[in-house]
Amino acid sequence: MRAVLHLTLGLFLLLASLGTASAHALEPGYLDLRQLTPESWQVFWRKPDVNGAPMAIDAALPETCTPATGGEAKSDGYAWITAWVANCPDGIGGGEVRIPGLQLQRTDVLLRLQPLDMQATTVRLTPNAPAYAVPETLSGGAVFLSYLGLGFEHILEGWDHLLFVFALLVLIRDPWRLVGAITAFTLAHSITLALAALGHISVPGPPVEACIALSIVFLAVEILKHEDGAARLSERAPWIVSFSFGLLHGLGFAGALIEIGLPQGDIPIALLAFNVGVELGQLAFVAGVMACFVLLRAAWPGLVRAFRKAHSTGISVLGYSIGGVATFWLAERIAGF
Repeated sequence: MRAVLHLTLGLFLLLASLGTASAHALEPGYLDLRQLTPESWQVFWRKPDVNGAPMAIDAALPETCTPATGGEAKSDGYAWITAWVANCPDGIGGGEVRIPGLQLQRTDVLLRLQPLDMQATTVRLTPNAPAYAVPETLSGGAVFLSYLGLGFEHILEGWDHLLFVFALLVLIRDPWRLVGAITAFTLAHSITLALAALGHISVPGPPVEACIALSIVFLAVEILKHEDGAARLSERAPWIVSFSFGLLHGLGFAGALIEIGLPQGDIPIALLAFNVGVELGQLAFVAGVMACFVLLRAAWPGLVRAFRKAHSTGISVLGYSIGGVATFWLAERIAGF
């Protein structure tokens, strides 16, 4: 039993240490190249803010373009902006667009190419691939994969969303009810994600983030109030709870997507890809938790037996740990108003 307590308290300390960090670490740069004439391109370059200064990255067009890089960036209060018109007499097809310094960062850059006579396309540059070789013929086929990857990474970097899903796994004992709860959560956040990203609803970010933390506190309380033989509403019909709170979490996802931006002309496919990426990340997390339990049971059967013998105590420790982290986030976010 002591091992269970140590393991759970270790989880609490790990999550609490992450509490001071943003729940959504995804703050990509954005480079938009819009062709004005056969030889000129309008360049819009937005790089993230790091402690009041621009991130140490830059945007470089093919060497045949003049100028290939922009001037001094100016802050808009959220990020650092540079805009210029580049003359590219040979075009940019066959050239390379680079983000110097990206290989040293922990973020991505979305590159949007909008030629005059071809379909626009969006690609994702990463620290492992900070350059893009522009093909002679551009297409929009990369949009889906780019936003799919962004959605997948966002859910895995959103500790509050993952803790909510983990709390559902702890609270709901019946497999089919668990499937129903996760399905309802998926449906709900898909609705608000689409509505908010398309501008049909607008809710300030800080209250949404505080309510997301409050939703985890609620699940922790439900875990602690569980009694064998007397299932609460959250256990009998968990899809009601997960759907309701899923609407809030969808607004949180939308906040990150709005910061990234949706490519004009490819909004439906980008929105679908981002949402699919979120779902794949969520499923990967659930599968990872289940795999960890299987491996733990195989490698340390004594711990599992001890947990089963003191099931109610172990669940209580998990409930208090989840609730403690969520309460810390709630207080931090309310203080940030």
